[in-house]
Amino acid sequence: MKQQSEFDLPPDIERYLSALSKLYRQQGQRHKLEIIVNAQIRVHEEWSADNWNGGTYGHALYLTVPQNIYLSCVDQRNELQAEIRSDLNKVHNVQNEFIEEVFIEMEKGEDEDWRRKSGALQSGERTVLPSATERLWLTGAYRVFLSHKSDVRKETAKLKEQIAPFGISCFVAHVDVHPTEEWQEEIANALASMDAFVALLTEGFHESLWTDQEVGYAIARGVPIIAARFGTDPYGFIGRFQALCCGWNDAPVAIAKLLIRQPRMLDAYIAALPRCKSFEEGNMMAKVLPDMENLTIEQADQVMSIFNGDPKLRGSFGFRGNYPSKYGLGLAKHLSRATGQQYMLVSSGEIKRRKG
Repeated sequence: MKQQSEFDLPPDIERYLSALSKLYRQQGQRHKLEIIVNAQIRVHEEWSADNWNGGTYGHALYLTVPQNIYLSCVDQRNELQAEIRSDLNKVHNVQNEFIEEVFIEMEKGEDEDWRRKSGALQSGERTVLPSATERLWLTGAYRVFLSHKSDVRKETAKLKEQIAPFGISCFVAHVDVHPTEEWQEEIANALASMDAFVALLTEGFHESLWTDQEVGYAIARGVPIIAARFGTDPYGFIGRFQALCCGWNDAPVAIAKLLIRQPRMLDAYIAALPRCKSFEEGNMMAKVLPDMENLTIEQADQVMSIFNGDPKLRGSFGFRGNYPSKYGLGLAKHLSRATGQQYMLVSSGEIKRRKG
């Protein structure tokens, strides 16, 4: 494998983008010119590698642009990325290196008042401040409100810990309400900012003063709802939502397998993969792979890259596909199924996608 300092194309990428800007200006391609001129540049070196011709290396180029430019190209983003990649490879003359992928991204920027400025905010609709969101949820995680009776708070707190490796941040009232905050206000903030709602239907769930109100809030917001049976069948309005019959030990995986079908949950799961702590945790995280659906090529390649660079994932049977009768078919098979592309576990222990 080449050392980072040996690559020639990434250090000179600004020079080639400068040349490309002149070409776009001559050709009158204003849209692509605005993208590369206003972009912040980041290069992921050695995105791919091939032994052909003494070693050939592909890099990924990230173009982070202001929001107005990003929105102007979002409908044609895939085409623009492919065209800029092709044009850039025509401009440079570096041997055995090329730009394999170009990704146009929107720069980060917070506008806490964007809801009001949109003109669509309804009167009485709760707005949760970023400071409250940071206090309640882990950054980048999928936010799940666990509605429960107080007599199972220990079991619920344990569930919160066990489901975290999947990229899920849970709110548990008896754990997450801070003494300095009005507890009812904190619960309302969590309900208003959650991504999904899980009702832990233990015996007497509906007798609580708060659980039915929490259910009603979740229904009104229209977030994904799971009714997990722990001795009580779903009832009333919640009876029409997806029911899950499981024990406390099975609940973390069972809930994650249902939620992984949500796009934001899938993104959070991918972001959580590099934080895998052990082979055993990797085997657990792999249990949701059969439930991943509709991955983009970019997402699948990102997962592949994470796997290839993480010894804990590469060593877990669930991701490698060893002993499929016990641990499942493995990541390569599920990436192929979810994308229609061909991903293979090669002799080096890495996963590769067959091109073309």
